[in-house]
Amino acid sequence: MATTRAEARILIVDDDEDTAMLLRDALRVRGFTVDAVFSAVACLAYLRQDPVDVVISDVQMPGMTGIELCEQLYRRYPDCAPIVLTGFGQLDTAISALRAGAWDFLTKPVKTDVLEVAIDRALEHFALQREVKRLTRQSESSEPIEDMLGESSAIRELQRMIRTIAATDATVLIQGESGTGKEMVARALHNLSETRRNEPLVAVNCGAMPAPLLESELFGHVAGAFTDAKGAREGLFVQAGTGTILLDEIGEMPMEMQAKLLRVLQERALRPVGGDTEAPFDARVIVATNRDLETEVEEGRFREDLFHRINVVSIQVPSLRARTGDVLILANHFLESAATRKQSFLRGISRRASQLLVDYDWPGNVRELENCIERAATLCRGTEIDVEDLPRKVIEHRSTRLELNTALPADLMTLDEMQQRYVRQVLAAVGGNKTQAAHILGIDRRSIYRRLETPRTPAAL
Repeated sequence: MATTRAEARILIVDDDEDTAMLLRDALRVRGFTVDAVFSAVACLAYLRQDPVDVVISDVQMPGMTGIELCEQLYRRYPDCAPIVLTGFGQLDTAISALRAGAWDFLTKPVKTDVLEVAIDRALEHFALQREVKRLTRQSESSEPIEDMLGESSAIRELQRMIRTIAATDATVLIQGESGTGKEMVARALHNLSETRRNEPLVAVNCGAMPAPLLESELFGHVAGAFTDAKGAREGLFVQAGTGTILLDEIGEMPMEMQAKLLRVLQERALRPVGGDTEAPFDARVIVATNRDLETEVEEGRFREDLFHRINVVSIQVPSLRARTGDVLILANHFLESAATRKQSFLRGISRRASQLLVDYDWPGNVRELENCIERAATLCRGTEIDVEDLPRKVIEHRSTRLELNTALPADLMTLDEMQQRYVRQVLAAVGGNKTQAAHILGIDRRSIYRRLETPRTPAAL
């Protein structure tokens, strides 16, 4: 896909020939290379011969609609950005277009200036996606990231992704259970950035304050904006400068603030509370959540347009259950730190205690393990942590890992039944988070629903 306006190729698709030609001529004046066709079928025929970077399509067309065209483009031409033009107030249509793979949607009649900005953003986004892919192919470094301990394949893959993404300015969505280290990932992304690491990293918990206070915290306010606003105050977006802003627990952000944040991210500019002028910001945006945002969108608790805006690059932080080989590495690191602070003579963890640590499921992840070792180091009266120093829940834990009893025919099951049982087990282990379960299972979210269907009855022999 082209990276500059001069290189970009645009295709207009509209069954109204006069509208298509007017739009074509307006964009040509702005320096784009533009052509026009008058049906979705003609568009697909055109693309078989000549690739384009952006398709601008009307929704209501005879035969194949603009929504159906988006679905075809998403499957056949993933490097092409569809922009859909909808009638005023057709929000449902716009959302359907986004779900079908549209990059953006604009309300008709569309202003050329607005369309120009949408095209430029699409070109920038797809160029960034290509750069991420290129860096991923080049990323061969096996050097560990500071403070990110572990040797499991899951943590090595996480480190590789961080190194790749840190070299870009892409908005990053970090997802993972509580206690997995999402803030550590954000800090690593900031510290490994060549251009931003010497600038501030500021963080805010989006679920810890009501919408009015959060708005002032993020965007700032002018003097007299509200009762206690005796002076002007810069918000965190401005305080971050050319550094990084981390919006933690974004899944808990009030809906009214989601709409305001969406506009700020779209325009890359903000207006302080009570102010009448907008100011640009240049901070990199990283968001984090322990919620399954796709499920939140489906259930109406999170805006779909905001989800698409923040989900430019996604990082899934693995749970400790997915990296059991790292448990003892982390436990011994936490023990060493605790022993140094307490000036004790603790030398290690007994074999029996180590086995219990490995067998435990760690629903609280790395944070729970750290607290466990801190407690054990405090209670330990000998030179190494033993079973009696561990919390009772760790000692009495019974593994929920799937085990097959092949000795008793009555316990045998079909492959479908085994598959369904394991999917349910993984879902239970991650608290019902379908995105994380899909990541662990190596399938997409839609496949989870299919695999949870009632297993087929085995055919008679």
